[in-house]
Amino acid sequence: MPTMPDNPLSRRGVLMGGAGIAATGLWRTAGTHARPATRAALTPEQLAGQRVIFSYPGLTPPASLLQQITAGQAAGVIFFGENISSESQIASVIGQLNAANAQSPVRAPLLLMTDQEGGIVRRLPGAPVLSEKQVGASPDPVAQAKLAGTGAGQNLAGVGMNVNLAPVLDVFRQAGNFIDEFGRSYSSDPRIVAECGRAMVTAQQAVGPAATAKHFPGLGAATASQNTDLGPVTLDLSLSDLRSIDERPYHQVIAAGVRLVMCSWAVYPALDARLPAGLSPAIVQGELRRRLGFRGVTITDALEAGAISAFGTPGQTGVLAAKAGMDVLLASARDVTEGQAVVTGLADALRSGTLDAGSFLTAVERVTALRLRL
Repeated sequence: MPTMPDNPLSRRGVLMGGAGIAATGLWRTAGTHARPATRAALTPEQLAGQRVIFSYPGLTPPASLLQQITAGQAAGVIFFGENISSESQIASVIGQLNAANAQSPVRAPLLLMTDQEGGIVRRLPGAPVLSEKQVGASPDPVAQAKLAGTGAGQNLAGVGMNVNLAPVLDVFRQAGNFIDEFGRSYSSDPRIVAECGRAMVTAQQAVGPAATAKHFPGLGAATASQNTDLGPVTLDLSLSDLRSIDERPYHQVIAAGVRLVMCSWAVYPALDARLPAGLSPAIVQGELRRRLGFRGVTITDALEAGAISAFGTPGQTGVLAAKAGMDVLLASARDVTEGQAVVTGLADALRSGTLDAGSFLTAVERVTALRLRL
């Protein structure tokens, strides 16, 4: 369809109708060479799909997920314990997903991720065996964190996964609180958390899989009953505490080149009195990007979380998160239709101008660059 010269979509090669951006930045590898996947345009749904991570129930990926990937409308998949019975089984599933992706017009590698934090928070058997708390309390925490990073990276790469949603950088305040209850925090000392987080990130990414620092700006002050999966959480911390304690580990892991940062769904009145972190431009764009200088990929926590249900359906909150500056949206309800709803919501918002086209494509480019690097 015709486009006006002042249309930001047309300036970036995107049309408002069924066709979209020419896929010049989206590549597949063939042997040691890279070539354009296609000169055909991507639809708004395909552009939207480059920002959405899907999930599914049980051990077998449904046909609807494979079709979504083949259509070029999915950036990747998150795996949970219910999806994995053995290493050989999940490796076979990943082979299926990659085969579907080979038929997609967007042939950058899928983002294939899980939570392999250590201790009891592991989806794959094996490394890292120690929890983050055990690592932080060991005689040589940095050495143990390096071992954990190497082990996690090798474990994920061995079955074909390329993203770990770890390490947790939350600095716990009280023993047994929300983040300490399952040993998910290295320490109540931000220095130890920072050093261990940096060691884990560096060692893991040296093996291959990308690391994800979470949950920015920090859930370490949440009490045992303040679970963002279940309902709204407000952490009324001073700006000084947030920056000197909770955000302190992020300086080191960002300097170390961590490739993803996950934002929490808690509200931090010192930074934004109303919006949860992952829906807040002040936190995502102001605090994380401008103040801390993070240039990698941002990823949401679960879009179906109780903490954000008051803001709408996952399709609606996905748009709010994208508007706030989140690059990747995590549809982790083990239901392919959730991811499809998020894709539809993003595509509609792109068409209508609710989401700025330039910012949208910048996010797609960041995600695509990560996928190609992996």
